Formats: sequence, C-alpha cells, structure tokens
Amino acid sequence: MGENDDYCMWFIPVLAVFGGITIVFYLLKFTWKCWDGFKEFVLSEHWQVDLKKYGGWAVVTGATSGIGKAYATELARRGLDVILIGRSDDKLQMVAKEIEKQYGQKTRTIRVDFTDSCSIYSTIAKELQDLEIGVLVNNVGMTCTDHFAYFLETPDIEQNFTVVLSQMTRLVLPGMVERGTGLIINISSEIGARPQPLLTLYSATKIFVTYFSQCLHAEYKSKGITVQCVAPLMVSTNMTHNMKVNSLVKSASGFVSEALNTVGFSTYTSGCLSHALQSAALSLLLPDWLRMSTFFIRKLRNLPSTRKFDSSI
Repeated sequence: MGENDDYCMWFIPVLAVFGGITIVFYLLKFTWKCWDGFKEFVLSEHWQVDLKKYGGWAVVTGATSGIGKAYATELARRGLDVILIGRSDDKLQMVAKEIEKQYGQKTRTIRVDFTDSCSIYSTIAKELQDLEIGVLVNNVGMTCTDHFAYFLETPDIEQNFTVVLSQMTRLVLPGMVERGTGLIINISSEIGARPQPLLTLYSATKIFVTYFSQCLHAEYKSKGITVQCVAPLMVSTNMTHNMKVNSLVKSASGFVSEALNTVGFSTYTSGCLSHALQSAALSLLLPDWLRMSTFFIRKLRNLPSTRKFDSSI
C-alpha cells in the first residue's frame, strides 16, 4: 500500500464520522423546531394561558378596527376589562358597546391621535392611573405607501411610530414591575423579519419592533414580565382592503384568537400556523441575496400599485 492509500484509509472514516454528526445535528434541530411549532400552534389551543393572571385590565392601541379591534374583543372574551385607544370617538364608543353587550366586561375609551405631539401621553397616563394594567397591546402602526417605491418617492413621515411603542410601554411597565407580572404584545410584520427594499421605512420600523420586544423581554423576564412580538403576514382588514379570507389570508378575529394562544409558548411568533409555514417558505424561496439584488428590485418596481401592506393600524 502506498502513502496515498494509507492517507485515504485514515481520512475517509473521519469524513464519514463528521458527516454523520452533521446529519444528526440537523435532524435534531429540525425535530426541535417541529416540536416547538407543535407546542406553539397545536398544543397551545388546548392549553391556554389564563390571561387574567397578568391583571384585570388590558390596553389596546389602534383598537377601532382590524387587528386592534380583534385583540380588544378577544381579550374581553377571555375575561379582561379593556381600555380602547384610538382617534375616532364614535368608533371607540361603538366597539366599547359591542364588547360590553357581548361579553359583559368593563370598557374605557381614550380618544387620542398618535400623530399629535407628545402631550397626548400625559392624557393617557391620567386615564390609566390607579388601574391594574395586566396586558398592553401595542398595535398602532404606520403605512408609508400603497406600492413598492424608492425611498425618495415615499411621502415624508413626520411622526415616528417607534416613539408610540416605547412611550406606551413606559406608561404601563412600572406598574407591571411593581406587581411582578405583566404581558406586553407588540405587533410587527413579516416584512420586518428581513430587509425589504422598496418598503424601506416600513421594513425598518418593523424590525425596530422586533428588536425592541426581544431586548425588553430579556431585560424584564426575571421580573415576571412577558414581552411578545407578533409578526403576521396577510390579514384581512381595512388596511388590506378586506382581502378574501383563505388558507393564506387570515381574518382578524381568527388570527388574533390563534395569536393569543401562543402567549406563554413563544416570545416571537407569526401568530398562526399558516403564517409560520408561509414565513418558512419565503425564507427558502426568497433568500436575502435575491431580495437585495438589482434585478429583483427592478421587477418589484415595475409591478402595478398594490394594496397597503400594514394590517396593524
């Protein structure tokens, strides 16, 4: 036997061992992800966290329609009193009456426009004073344009909605820390999961929501606070022109019902199994190198005007 043959006899078994270890590692990783998904979207339906343990009242911003209204309604169905925040007093009163009539829970309404100055937060703080706020849903958001557009083609957005998120959190978090329990739900978007050219402001704003949520949870989980980031895909709301509900597009009520089930099982979630599977498929079919390429950007830019992307206002 030559020197090369001796080398091959030694090297091939080593490669086989490393190859086997790699295969086992990825199989275990895949199995673990499947188990996490099973807990998050299947087991959670039958083993729901009692949301009343966080406190008696829930605060929902952007609560007059879409995902915000669905969260307010579902939280009331699960036994919480609800504080509705929005800019239309008529719509706020209508939602409040619906909740009180259907579920018998107490409601309060706060009419503010989050595009106004920071003085609105003193108004909100007075309304929340002395209430046991157990749940905060930061749902108010922004849309920059109804089509794929370069940054300079988008309108100048003076109001920074990331400030809304942080300021609302500052109002309720001290009370949660004092009691040693609380739940904060921040609505992000799948478009914020990865950089998305031609939706630059929207994508960047949503990744702020994700990072803010993850960092806040890391800081305060030891104090009994849960911070969850919810990143949906398409949900049928006014902002998406009430798209037809199907296996890919969820109704607001259906989505929120499933998303609330994931509380206690995941701190970052697509909200429902359908959206989780779509997210996994997109990551495989649309990798970052393709999404960021000039070719793909040009193709997107040539598409006709599309429906608005934000389902979370």
